[in-house]
This record gives sequence, C-alpha cells and structure tokens, in this order.
Amino acid sequence: MDNIYLLMLIAITVLAIADIVVGVSNDAINFLNSAIGSKAISMRTIMIVASLGIFIGAVFSSGMMEVARKGIFVPAMFNFEEIMYIFMAVMITDILLLDFFNTLGLPTSTTVSIVFNLLGAAVVMSLIKISASDSQTFADLGNYINTKKAFEIIRGIIMSVFIAFSVGALVQWVSRLVFTFHYEKKIKNFGAIFGGISLAAITYFIFLKGLKGTPYYKDLKGVLEGNELLIIIGSIVFWTLFSFAFQKVFKKTILLVVIAIGTFGLALAFSGNDLVNFIGVPMAAYHSYEAWSVSGVDAAMFSMEVLDKKVPAEPLLLFIAGGVMVLTLWLSKKAKTVAETEISLSRQGETHEKFEPNMLSRGIVKGSTLLSDLFGKIVPEETQEKIGKSFEKPDVVLTKDQSIDAPAFDMIRASVNLMVAGVLIAIATSMKLPLSTTYVTFMVAMGTSFADRAWGRESAVYRVAGVLNVIGGWFGTAIGAFIAAGTVVFLIKWNPSAMTPILLLLTIILLVRNYLSHKKGSKKVVTEDSLIHAESSSIQGVINESANNIANVVKRGNKIYSSAIDGLSKEDLVLLKKNKKNIVKLSDEIDELRDNIFYFIKNLDESSLGASNFYINILGYLQDMTQSLEYISKVSHKHVNNNHKKLKFNQIKELKQVEEALRLLFNTTKDAFDSQSFEQIGSIINGKKEVFDLVTEKIQKQVERTRTEESSPKNTTLYFSLLLETKDLLTATMNLLEEYHNAHDKSVEAATIVSNLEEE
Repeated sequence: MDNIYLLMLIAITVLAIADIVVGVSNDAINFLNSAIGSKAISMRTIMIVASLGIFIGAVFSSGMMEVARKGIFVPAMFNFEEIMYIFMAVMITDILLLDFFNTLGLPTSTTVSIVFNLLGAAVVMSLIKISASDSQTFADLGNYINTKKAFEIIRGIIMSVFIAFSVGALVQWVSRLVFTFHYEKKIKNFGAIFGGISLAAITYFIFLKGLKGTPYYKDLKGVLEGNELLIIIGSIVFWTLFSFAFQKVFKKTILLVVIAIGTFGLALAFSGNDLVNFIGVPMAAYHSYEAWSVSGVDAAMFSMEVLDKKVPAEPLLLFIAGGVMVLTLWLSKKAKTVAETEISLSRQGETHEKFEPNMLSRGIVKGSTLLSDLFGKIVPEETQEKIGKSFEKPDVVLTKDQSIDAPAFDMIRASVNLMVAGVLIAIATSMKLPLSTTYVTFMVAMGTSFADRAWGRESAVYRVAGVLNVIGGWFGTAIGAFIAAGTVVFLIKWNPSAMTPILLLLTIILLVRNYLSHKKGSKKVVTEDSLIHAESSSIQGVINESANNIANVVKRGNKIYSSAIDGLSKEDLVLLKKNKKNIVKLSDEIDELRDNIFYFIKNLDESSLGASNFYINILGYLQDMTQSLEYISKVSHKHVNNNHKKLKFNQIKELKQVEEALRLLFNTTKDAFDSQSFEQIGSIINGKKEVFDLVTEKIQKQVERTRTEESSPKNTTLYFSLLLETKDLLTATMNLLEEYHNAHDKSVEAATIVSNLEEE
C-alpha cells in the first residue's frame, strides 16, 4: 500500500505536464490575441516576445504557490493519505475540464478551474471525515475549509469581470476620442506622450509590482518603497523621450513597441499569476510526500500541518514548467481555435459570426439601444457630433472574407488591450490574488470593442451572445469543477488501489478522444463542392466565375434528389436524415452568397451595374432550387419517420423514371458549366418540354389511380407533393439556364474587381 503514494506522486507529476499543455492552450493564447488581431508585428516576432515573457514570468510565480498549499483548505485538518487523494482528484478533473473547453474553442479560466477543483475535493473529503466522526457535525465544515481566503479569491475573480470590462471600455473610449480611427497623423504629434504613458504603466506595474511576489523583492525593497511617485514620473519621462526618439529615427509608429512590450509584459504577468494553477498542486504533493516519507508515521496518521509553512519554490522546476509552456504556445493547434473566438467577438469589421443570438442577448441589445436613445436626448447634439467624428471609421468596404483577412482592429485598441490587462493582472499578482488572466484579458478586449462601437446594430446580438456564452462557460467551469473533483475524490477514497488506475486510464482515453475529435474538426479545408463568392465586375466575368458554383449546386442537388427518392423507396431513415443535413448545408452556403451581395454591389462601378442584376437573379434561382430540394427531402423524411404506408410499386417506379430524367438533365448541365461550354445550354433548354411532359404524365396517372384504386391519403399527398415540387425545381433550373444563355457573350472579355486592399 505504501507504493501507491509514490505512484500517485508520479501520476500527479505527469498530469501536471499535461495540465500545462491543455492550460496554456486555453489561457496563454489570450495575451497573444491583441498582437495577432492587430497584425502589427509578425507572428514569429509575437511568439518570440511572448516566450521570453513566459520564461521570466515563471520565476515571478513562486509567491503564488501558497494558494494551492493552504489557500483553499486548512492542511492541519487532513492527514497525508487524504491530502494525496485530494491532489490526485484535482489534477484528474482539472486536465479533463480544460481540455473539454479547448476542444469547444471556448476560453475558460485555469484559476477558476483549480480553485473550484480544490474546493470541491476538500469539501467532499471534509464531509467524509465529518460523517465518520461521532462528535462533529456539518457546522464543523468551516474548520476544514479556509472560507475567508476562498471567498476572497472567488470575489476577486467575479469582480475582475466587471472591473476589466469597465476599465477597458473607459480607457479605449478616451483613447479613441483623442486619436480617432484616422490616428496616423495624431500619433506623429502625440504618439510620444501616448507611448510614454503606456510603456511606463506596463513596465512599472509588470516589473516593479510583479517583483513583490518573488523572493528577489527583499533585495530591492529599500530602493523601491517610498520612492514610487518618483519612479513613475521618471519612467514616464524616460519612455516619452524614448518614444519620441524611436519615431524620429526609425520613422515608424511607437505603437509597434507598445504592442511588443505589452505582449511581453502580459505574457510575464500571465506566467507569474497562472503557473500556480498548473504546478502548485504537484509541488504541494511533492512536499507532502517528502515530509511523510522521512517521518516513519502511518499515512493515515501523519498530519499535514507541514503545508502551513512557507516553502520556497524550486527554480529548476519553475524553469522546466516555463519551458513546457513555451513549447505548448508554439505547437498547440487548440490554442489557435481558442484565439479565433476572442478575435471574432472583438473584430471591428464584418465576420462570420460564431454564435447564434438568444433571448438574453436580444434583450441586452434592445436595452442598450434604449439607453443610447435616452443618452442622445440628454447630451447636446453639438457634443454628440463632435464625439461622433472621433468614431468615424475609414470608408473601406470589404467582404466578410476580406474582413477576416484584414486586421481585426487597429493598433490603438491593441495597445489599450495590452496595457490595461497587464496592469490589472500585475496589481492582482502583487496582492497575491490568483486573478483569472482569462477573465481579465477577455473582458478588457470586450470592453474596448464595446467602446470602439465594434458591436453595431448589424452584429451586436451575435457578439453579446458570444460573450454570454463564454461567461456562462466560466460559471459552468466553477460548478463542473466543484462537482467533478468531489465525485472523483469520493471514488478514490472508496477504493484507492482500484479507482486510481481506472480513473487515470479513463483520463487518457478522454484526452486522446478529444484530441482526435478536434483534429478532425479543425481541418477547415475548402471542399471540392463548396461555393465561392463572386468578385467580377462584369456580366461575363460573373458568368465565368460563378460557373463552378452552378456546377457544384447541380451536382449536389442531383445527389440530394436521388437520395430522397432512394431513401423513400427503401424506407431508409438514416439516408433520409443525412440527406436533410446535406440540403441544409447547401442552403446555408447559398444564403451566405446572398449575404455577400451588399459587398459585391458596393465594389462595382457605374458601368458594371448589369453584373449586379445578373448575379442577384442567379442567386434567386439557386435559392428556388434549394427550397424545392429542401421540401422534397423534408416530406420524404417525415413520411418514413412517421411510419406511414410505403409507396406502391408503380409510384416508386414512376418516381425512379423522373429521377433518371432529372439526373440526365443535371449531369448534362454540370458538364456544360464544368467545361464553361455555355453554347451547350441552348440544347439543354430545348429539351425541357420533354422532362416537363414526363412529370405531367406522372401527375395525370396518379389522378387516375386516386379515382379508382388509391386507398392511402398520405401516399397520395406525398406523391403529388414530390411531383409538383419537382416541377418547381425544373422551372427554377430552366430559368437559371435561360439567364446564362441570354447573358453569355463569348466575344466580351471578363473584367474583375480591384479590391480596396489591392489598391492600397
């Protein structure tokens, strides 16, 4: 039995390394988002700067290690055996919870996760001890849990959400008021002052305040304490002069330096604050094992009051942990998925919204609009106009795809994000509060987005829904961590020799499964049949460019129609269900093309307006086609799913004949568009009467059957519905072909749009 504690220690150490990987994948990417989103400096430079920050910050984190040792529970109330069970449960649940959020691509808090894991495991272990005692009751739970410190931590975490959002919004609003969105000229005049204040704030709070959490502070205490004001003034003067010299010598904006040093500072603050979340528990477990192994006392009798003493962190372990964090930062693909969430929610321009609006987000947006209208009535119009000019954005119209490739926001916002987040985290670290870096960086970014009016009427409900989803996930983290850790520690206590290996094996299986699932889902390659946006400025250009889209719609439509008939004839519910998903996907892609019409028309010159009419018409016909296919697919699935009578042999035979004729028509159409042989379209159109006549003939036959032999109203309704919708599908297809046939002129050369980005 003695060896089980050594095995537990080894398992906890291995889990700690894995925890750093999954934790950094979720948390560390937050301090890169501002630099990545602004695209001010190269990705390689960002990663190098952040890596240096993490290494140095790892040394700053030793003062935070006490949180895992005695910040949540009272060590003296537990014996060595119970402490090891608690630590084992915490590491298992922490790694699974963080990996789950990484797989979803949602930023969550490693601080909240570790705090509530420790709390859940300690509470359940305390209740087990209380239930086994004759003299103790539930009221004695407070003797086991460090309630004052736990509530202080939880209160700080919750407050950080509101403080970070408010401070970020206020600083960004003032910065935008001063510099506007056309900040290039003002940065030349006032950039040195902005750079001086920003860099002074970052360096003072990150380095000087951050030093308070380290053993190195005592050597500098005499110099620093009492001279804070002098140091701040001197720092502002130094950095202002540096900013002025940098802009003059290098002819580049000082914002580049602010973003680089801000990224370094935030990485350092992150590492100093959050490393405890990854290795605090393993180090406490190591010290516990070390004290017990030399005591000679039975594990169930050895009191863990040894953890009450302050133990310095081993620099080598901190260095190794910092190295693992840096490697994860460079190699983790899940980190990039998490980054996409925050950047998309704070993007200044249009984007493919990741979250669907909900009742709460709609209510918040409507309430904010009413408050804005009320504010508009109170503030004089002249003042509103003056403020409004500072928030006028550059007149550049980009498509959603172009907007995603462009910077998500400008360097002013990136600088404010980094400065405010870094300062707030460093203040908390100096106070030895394990503040959630995720909450702070995320909410600062949301606050600056809000102040920058990135959440306009077009996108507000989606962005607010996204923020609510993320915040809801944080509360889910807390509740899930508490319950999961409590459950796991109960199972381990029940039968440690059996449950420990079972739970470890289950952890490995779940991690591998999530990895494979994410790897599969992250392959966002454009499939061969996906649709592309038109960017040509002439009818002939749109004809040539959209030919591939038409070929793909016809190919996929052909498959959907055939699958519907096939699934109906075989009563194959699985095939029909899959078919419904395929048509929804196709319909969504065409809706997305329609969403792009605004940008397409805005990029046309007056001489090319005919292209817009043509483009709108073909999109309308494509939508008509998908609506018919969607109806056919839906009624087929509904009929089989409701277990109605199977279609009669003659009905299935006739539907197969129609499907064969339609397949031939669609294949010929696809070949014409694939090869861009638009001359063939005329012959396809000439054969439309033959196909229409076939469908009309089948309708007439069903009328005769209904009068004489048909006995199922459901079958009759379904059969007529399929044939009538097939006629509508044919009509939309022929209208599309006629539009191409009438508009195509091979003697005219196609023209394309020169985008605003290319012009610049």
